[in-house]
Amino acid sequence: MAPPLTRRTLLQSAILAAAVPGAGGAAAAAASAAPTATALPPPAAWAIQPFPLDSVRLGAGVFAAKRQLTLDHARGYDVNRLLQVFRANAGLSTLGAVAPGGWEGLDGEANGNLRGHYTGHFLTMLSQAYAGGGEQVYADRIGTMVGALTEVREALRRDPAVLSVDGRFGRAAENVRGSHHYVDLPAGVLGGAAEVTLAAWVKPTHDGAWARVLDFGDDTTRYLYLAARNGNGVPRFAVTTGGPGAEQGLDGTATLPLNRWSHLAVTIGGGTGTLYVNGTAVARNTAMSLNPAALGTLAHHWLGRSHYASDPVFAGAFGGFDAWSRALTADEITGLQSARVSGDLVSYAFDETSGSAFADSSGRGLTATLRRTWGAPSHPGFLAAYPETQFIQLESMTGSDYTRVWAPYYTAHKILRGLLDAHLATDDARALDLAAGMADWMHSRLSKLPGATLQRMWGLFSSGEFGGIVEAIVDLHALTGKSEHLALARLFDLDRLIDACAADTDVLDGLHANQHIPIFTGYVRLYDATGEERYLTAAKNFWDMVVPHRMYGIGGTSTGEFWKARDVIAGSISATTAETCCAYNLLKLSRTLFFHEQDSKYMDYYERALLNQVLGSKQDRADAEKPLVTYFVGLTPGHVRDYTPKQGTTCCEGTGMESATKYQDSVYFKAADGSALYVNLYSPTTLDWAEKGVTVTQSTDFPREQGTTLTVRGRTASFALRLRVPSWATAGFRVTVNGRQVSGTPTPGSYFPVSRTWRDGDTVRVSAPFRLRVEKALDDPSAQTLFHGPVHLVARNPSTSYLQFGLYRNAALSGDLLPSLTPVSGKPLHHTLDGIEFAPFFEGTEDPTHAYVRRLEPRVVFGGSDSGVANPAKADGTTLLDEVWAGAPFSGKSALVGRVRGVVDAWVAAGLLGQADGERVVSTARGATFVP
Repeated sequence: MAPPLTRRTLLQSAILAAAVPGAGGAAAAAASAAPTATALPPPAAWAIQPFPLDSVRLGAGVFAAKRQLTLDHARGYDVNRLLQVFRANAGLSTLGAVAPGGWEGLDGEANGNLRGHYTGHFLTMLSQAYAGGGEQVYADRIGTMVGALTEVREALRRDPAVLSVDGRFGRAAENVRGSHHYVDLPAGVLGGAAEVTLAAWVKPTHDGAWARVLDFGDDTTRYLYLAARNGNGVPRFAVTTGGPGAEQGLDGTATLPLNRWSHLAVTIGGGTGTLYVNGTAVARNTAMSLNPAALGTLAHHWLGRSHYASDPVFAGAFGGFDAWSRALTADEITGLQSARVSGDLVSYAFDETSGSAFADSSGRGLTATLRRTWGAPSHPGFLAAYPETQFIQLESMTGSDYTRVWAPYYTAHKILRGLLDAHLATDDARALDLAAGMADWMHSRLSKLPGATLQRMWGLFSSGEFGGIVEAIVDLHALTGKSEHLALARLFDLDRLIDACAADTDVLDGLHANQHIPIFTGYVRLYDATGEERYLTAAKNFWDMVVPHRMYGIGGTSTGEFWKARDVIAGSISATTAETCCAYNLLKLSRTLFFHEQDSKYMDYYERALLNQVLGSKQDRADAEKPLVTYFVGLTPGHVRDYTPKQGTTCCEGTGMESATKYQDSVYFKAADGSALYVNLYSPTTLDWAEKGVTVTQSTDFPREQGTTLTVRGRTASFALRLRVPSWATAGFRVTVNGRQVSGTPTPGSYFPVSRTWRDGDTVRVSAPFRLRVEKALDDPSAQTLFHGPVHLVARNPSTSYLQFGLYRNAALSGDLLPSLTPVSGKPLHHTLDGIEFAPFFEGTEDPTHAYVRRLEPRVVFGGSDSGVANPAKADGTTLLDEVWAGAPFSGKSALVGRVRGVVDAWVAAGLLGQADGERVVSTARGATFVP
């Protein structure tokens, strides 16, 4: 059952209804009929507005097939696994769930310092899946996650509480790995004893070396400890007054088993120390001159925590701890295996089932306390899968070290965005409360820092990365109206970058690409909220610095996650090009800029990146465990895409899940005043334009079909249908309405308006024939990509050297290079050339591919007729054939021959071609047969 509408949601619905003429009654009726999702109010600065996901349904086609794979993954993956790291951090039961691993676990890259980010991505994916299809299973999963995160935040705000589990003789206290819990014993627990026995029942659940069963000491100089595993994996006891080099120790002989109870005991007396495991003596040191009394008064007496900060906290359960003021005999140690016996110095049975105090049954009344290594409860609003320490440490860092601090505000963004999307999709007030609390916490922390500190933090590679948090906070502010939230968004200004881009000064060389792309989407949203022009100007100029100057043919950018110098494309190709997150974030930026400036270049890019890199980053097979999305897309010859990158649960897998559940989000936009409908992408979809009372259905198999049919149903309505004329549509773009051609001249790289009063059943047919064309790398014209219309074609071949092809041999009068290729029967968009298959990049296979090929046109050939003349070239690499075909399209053969004559005469005059060879070239063109 969906949560009830909140007062805020009803108020927002009323505001939105009032902003749309004639919609108030319908909105009010809908609100009273059933709970609905919350909508973000569109900024006044937007000339056009998007439709919510639930207004656009995706039909069968290449996008729907990819989406279904992700929906199945979303439906089947156990969300308790994602919640494991949050619950562990809060000291709550993890319900037996195993963390996903990779970046979303304690054993992943950089010590798992990014854990929690993937959960935010997953929440966004579920929210988009629910909004896009309405299946209750996704709402239920959202509710489970939001409920759990609410419990986590509450637990972090209070003192830790014992997690009681079955013990060796009764109950036991479990330390979940990642909880940072330890037991703090009172001072004087050893009572100055010269002889002692220390005994504990433990059930380790992790094999981390040097996790302490106990550690009594001052620092890393004076201490005694018992570790479940030393560096060799066996138990170790040691005592020292001179640090690790002076330790007097006892080492076991075998590894303690995981998830089973073991009894450890150490006796010290008469200069002899003995280590027992499960009642058996496994080590003896007869020269042990140190004892507890020699250590004097110690500052700390810990169970589960080490004085060495790099050592892990003990993960597992304590079933009892006892200490005696004498060395027990071997028989007495054996007796401890079958019965609980209290020590005379201290005795903890860990029978407690609540609270944070552990009673001492020795008679000395030394009550122990469960604590967190990071101190007091977290500050109000804090929510994460790790302590506040990463945020604290970042404030004093002067250099990046992601093994210490890995982008905590980036992870906060993913969680915040996921919660916002959950609220917007399901109207769950808990999700909004969690999101607002996170923002309140961030503001309380960041607003106290000097500006210079913030600039230093945000300038740090990786550690200071904050992703799209500005956009998310501005969206949150649109819901809460709290001035502190807008103030918080401005605290993420990276002034030197904003100022440089606003001045159109390109400073991107050497910057981490994905760290900076989403920043600018946030700055556009700050412009929306504040009207400060430098934000918008900087974002526009930044976009132009990336597209096309740092863009690969598939729409991706970056190599090894970083940018190279402007216009270095071929020179930056590697096995680690085109990080998938970069394409995801450039799509968001392009979309947001288009709301302000309806320049078709933004949607041309959107189509390129969505149809090629983003669609091709998803493998075409199902998997219950992984989303199967690339991290990098290597563009080197023969590269095979890796759909299970790094250790898993990476940022790109997270954004990949999001992309697959919002393929339809930019197909249609509407003018803010309702006067126009923008059709940006050609995709099988159905739009429900509620304000107009109409639906618009696209019926197409695009891009396997070279056009689309739009059918308008519903009420009579007047508006301009603005159809994007793609920049690649140079072979003609024809529009008919009800079978009659619409007058006007569509221009590639623009929008073609069809203005009329639309009636039920009106049909619009758009024809956009594809041509095969090449795009040359900006720094090396011989490195080229092939496009058939919007579709990037890759050669499938295992060679790790660049393949060489000629394409002019059968070029059509139109300039279309496709006649030089042979179509593959039964496989749309597949062709062969010189025996090598070319296929769409968007097919998510594991075939070795060549995204870039070398263009080689050694001789002048027209219509398959070889002139026998070498194809000469200018100093810049431009060949004679390049210059001839640059004049395409040609109205007929005579026009082509005339072009050939003009080019030949110019090259002969320049001394680039001999007179006789020039005549042979003209003669060959005159005698050849051409495809129109």
